[in-house]
Amino acid sequence: MKIVRYLDRKGELGFGQLKEEGEVFHIGQKEDGGFEPTEEAVEVAKMLTPVDFRCIYCVGLNYREHAEESGVDAPEYPVIFMKAPTSAQDPGSPIVLPRHLRSDKVDFEGELAVVIGRPCKNVSRGEALDYVLGYSCANDVSARDWQKEKGGGQFCRGKTFDTFCPLGPCLVTIDEIKDPSGLTLRTTVNNEIMQEASTADMIFDVPTLIEFLSGSNMLLPGTVILTGTPSGVGAARDPQRFLQPGDEVTVEIEGIGKLTNPVVEESLVDEDFGGGRVGRHARGDYPVSRFQLRLGCMARSQ
Repeated sequence: MKIVRYLDRKGELGFGQLKEEGEVFHIGQKEDGGFEPTEEAVEVAKMLTPVDFRCIYCVGLNYREHAEESGVDAPEYPVIFMKAPTSAQDPGSPIVLPRHLRSDKVDFEGELAVVIGRPCKNVSRGEALDYVLGYSCANDVSARDWQKEKGGGQFCRGKTFDTFCPLGPCLVTIDEIKDPSGLTLRTTVNNEIMQEASTADMIFDVPTLIEFLSGSNMLLPGTVILTGTPSGVGAARDPQRFLQPGDEVTVEIEGIGKLTNPVVEESLVDEDFGGGRVGRHARGDYPVSRFQLRLGCMARSQ
């Protein structure tokens, strides 16, 4: 099943099933508290990230050719860093180039995102995929100057600006993608191919990453894992290719779809935080952990 989270024409939050023709049908709540797809078509005013994040784990240098273009050896253990949930951005909404804390080296990183569907701790590699709700496309947008030159030796500052984690356009449940290890991933900027690889090229595959991250550590429903980016990032090109206002970035993954975001500059005018982007984080009447757990059970029963 392909699941989307949206705002309708009345501004109300909903979850829906995305059909191949592009239509969205409401996922409703049953009397027993469960959730099920309906035949009720909905008018979507705005697509949101398909889940409301609990936590965003990221994996660096997880494709051998990307490690090579970065000038480092392939890691012995997964390289883990995190993004703040406030870095999340919706499909179709802009990646905002920082101008208050300025960066002129904002880069793209197309990635496969894994969403955890139930509490997960100390799981084995063989059991790891049983805890996955589904998969999505992600863009680990990165300010290379703050990541490498001005971040104090840590990735966090350069990785976690607002809008630096677009996710979408949908979440594809495990009944449709039973094995995430052979998916084609492609990133384009203004329709020019920048990255193209298979998830089979990962150094640490998805089950290995879940086993590693869940070791002595609870992964809650709604946890997102960005699994690393292949070679072709802008910083490794000659000449380098960083994002500019007016660009459009698309991350496409086989079996999931296309995540597209325009690029704009940050406005230095004071923003109204009272109602601007609340829809991206609104939970409405759907507690995220229960909804995602129920959807996971529903997907497994089909």
